[in-house]
Amino acid sequence: MLFLELALIRWIGSDVIYLSYFSNFVLLGSFLGIGVGFLRANARTDLFALAPAILTVLVAFVLFFPVTVACGGGQIIFFGCRPSGLPMWLVLPVLFCAVTAVMAAIGEGVARAFAGFEPLEAYRLDILGSLAGIVAITLLALCNAPPLAWASVVALAFALLFGRAVTPLQLFFLASLVILLGAESFSTGARWSPYYKITVVSPKAGMSLLSVNGIPHQVIESVAMRRADEPLYFVPYRRLAGNPLANVLIVGAGNGSDVAIALAGGAKHIDAVEIDPQIAALGRELNPDQPYANPAVSLHIDDGRAFLQNAHIRYDLIIFALPDSLSLVSGQSSLRLESYLFTSEAMAAARAHLMPGGAFVMYNYYRQPWLLDRLARTLALAYGHAPCSDSVVGGNGDRFSLLTIGLRASAVRCAGVWTAGDRAIPAPADDDHPFLYLQTRSIPALYTISLAIVALLALAIVRVAGGPLRPMGAYLDLFFMGAAFLLLETKNVVQFALLFGTTWLVNALVFAGVLACVLLAIEIARRVRFARPEGLYVALFAALALAWAVPPQALLAFDAPLRFVLAVALAFAPIVLANLIFAQRFRDTAASTVAFGANLLGAMAGGMAEYASLVIGYRALLPVVALLYVLAFIANRRSATSS
Repeated sequence: MLFLELALIRWIGSDVIYLSYFSNFVLLGSFLGIGVGFLRANARTDLFALAPAILTVLVAFVLFFPVTVACGGGQIIFFGCRPSGLPMWLVLPVLFCAVTAVMAAIGEGVARAFAGFEPLEAYRLDILGSLAGIVAITLLALCNAPPLAWASVVALAFALLFGRAVTPLQLFFLASLVILLGAESFSTGARWSPYYKITVVSPKAGMSLLSVNGIPHQVIESVAMRRADEPLYFVPYRRLAGNPLANVLIVGAGNGSDVAIALAGGAKHIDAVEIDPQIAALGRELNPDQPYANPAVSLHIDDGRAFLQNAHIRYDLIIFALPDSLSLVSGQSSLRLESYLFTSEAMAAARAHLMPGGAFVMYNYYRQPWLLDRLARTLALAYGHAPCSDSVVGGNGDRFSLLTIGLRASAVRCAGVWTAGDRAIPAPADDDHPFLYLQTRSIPALYTISLAIVALLALAIVRVAGGPLRPMGAYLDLFFMGAAFLLLETKNVVQFALLFGTTWLVNALVFAGVLACVLLAIEIARRVRFARPEGLYVALFAALALAWAVPPQALLAFDAPLRFVLAVALAFAPIVLANLIFAQRFRDTAASTVAFGANLLGAMAGGMAEYASLVIGYRALLPVVALLYVLAFIANRRSATSS
């Protein structure tokens, strides 16, 4: 079940343009579907038998009816926007319902097996299965496996579960699932990285156009062609007065084009940092200048902010070369892969890695004037003087802008200096509120409308498919625990992304660590019965208070090993305690499937509440988590009193 959930989050976002910016809607649909499936554990009709058919229909719909989702306006920026397509508020609910149907069918099968065990033993087996799912999807990501591999794993799992009772129709749908995703894996010539579906076309000799998830992303061409087509890339090297370029750092090295330009500009040694291994591999294969084969270049597959935090070398020039991702860090947060690269703290970290005569450069198609102003002001505050600013309008009408700033103002010869004027400029992003592309601390109307529709759909689906809501009333405390735990897990995902990088591997390890903590809590609860759960709540609130008192940024001052130990202690102590409380309560439930269903629906509510971080930041989620556990405690006391 977890394997399929993660595979759907990954795959649907690669085929439905811009859903990669809203992958938590797939997560919300998954939680709702699984919750409904658990509420249907005793229903007459077993939907699990229909799961292969529903899943295959969903896959066919995405493949044969491709959707291009239009932009949502200037309040928030989505790279790769197009002026046509269905509105997101329509597309997201449709896909939400489809994912809900798939996961409800599978969740019902899990729930029927769940009911055959004692509650804690069932929960233990469920977590062990979840660990197996996260390990399997991680191994496939490590191998850059295409969708055919994911489909094969799912089809095999279904076949094993159905056993001899499998019907010809079920086999037909399972075979269709494998064929459909197998055809997509090989017919398009796409490559699959842990982040994207990557396609390459060559419109003319010596040029390759690279698209990710259906959105144009990078151009691969020689330095000579780039000099003729986009000369602004070469401007920084003419502006650096007397800079020896002995050591250069390029973050967002991509296919190596920016690396080749730096070599042509006189760089003696380059540390090239690229987060996507497949894009770097395409650079080795297709870049006509072969920059990654140059002995002066050291390629690092890593997150740019993490590399800066762990590096102990100083550079003559640091370049942020179009590091704009088209994906979120995980399916349960609004954090993009590059979010922590453009905060005030990140700019200060880059400044600390410059030689006395060094300079910093960043360039991109910034889409909105307020975004360029925000970044320029961030640099001005970090360096104490304004950056140089250059812009040019390309053939497609997009404005390409370049910001250059020296550790000392005299280190760069400016043609024009950025000035704030009397414009209203958004405040710099910071590590607690790293939403660079969000103009104001608000929830954009696009999100608000979509969430409202999803909430209404969820209420209708639970009532129609799950039956009366009254039985869940006895487990209201578990609902609040589910909402609190999802927010706590999200806080840990983004915290570890800040401390160790936004890479897919860090994300997978955090999820595995959370599941391991849950398993530890279950094993303790199976052996120890706490007579007074109030003590566990007190310990949980103390752990949450400590986690709130120590901001994640403070841990960046420590070397990686000590940082890891402290981060694990601060992040996972509340998780173990929260799950001890849940396991103690869950052990004695009279209807384990209804109780677990209520918990999963609470997790869905927590996933929706995560959007509050766009307003309050991530650190403030901890008081919200504490409040939800207070509500869980009160609901549990009332339930105990009434019984």
